[in-house]
Amino acid sequence: MQLTDDQITEFNDRGFLVLPELFSAAEVAVLKGAMEDVFRQDDPANVKEADGDVVRTAMGLHLRHDAFAKLVRHPRLVEPARQLRGPDLYVQQVKINVKAGFDGDQWQWHYDFATHHGDDGVPEPLPLNLHVLLDDVSEYNGPLYFLPGSHLEGPAPAWHDTTSTSYPLWVVERDTVARHADARGIFTASGRAGTGLIFGDLLVHGSPPNMSPWDRAIFSLILNPVSNAYTNDQRPDWKHHRDLTPVSPVDDNCLLETDAA
Repeated sequence: MQLTDDQITEFNDRGFLVLPELFSAAEVAVLKGAMEDVFRQDDPANVKEADGDVVRTAMGLHLRHDAFAKLVRHPRLVEPARQLRGPDLYVQQVKINVKAGFDGDQWQWHYDFATHHGDDGVPEPLPLNLHVLLDDVSEYNGPLYFLPGSHLEGPAPAWHDTTSTSYPLWVVERDTVARHADARGIFTASGRAGTGLIFGDLLVHGSPPNMSPWDRAIFSLILNPVSNAYTNDQRPDWKHHRDLTPVSPVDDNCLLETDAA
């Protein structure tokens, strides 16, 4: 799969792309089954919400289930990433962020490079976040909010919030959010299950709590140029992987092969 020139221009201007129907319902069903398998594992990479009852984020997925090992090399994710960031990309992080119905907490306003640089020593804001919606996502069940164009100013001031939720995060100040929202609005990244999202490391984003009865799960793969790899390994491997082997695309139909589930 290749992005068009118009899509690349849109990504450079807005900081993100939405790719409807990137994966089929059958492929999403395979991934949802794999997700349930991973959630049942007793693993520190399954981070729970503050109440300790439901999973907030599950990480290191490609090392824990074959379906995700294939997804991180899927051509519909890897080939667009190579167009935007070059041929030699390593798997930096693999996770599913979940917002269980009624219980899913917020993700504060942030941009990922603050964590990647501050915690992992990634030199430049080149990592790409490649998402796949695993549930239908609407304005009701905790969608991602993007601030279009917020990446264009470079890194904003950020501080390490270790108390608001069960997952510590480098977050941005309210005046930064207000300024960008007033300038270009807030984009709600909603869509049917199977929709793809691509966004860069400087894009300010967040998501509200899920007050609806409907779950919201989003797969996230971060690919980073090998030349831009981490310089600090203080975090566990499941938060920032150490294997710098460049990813190579696999067969486009890989998720529907019999050994994927």
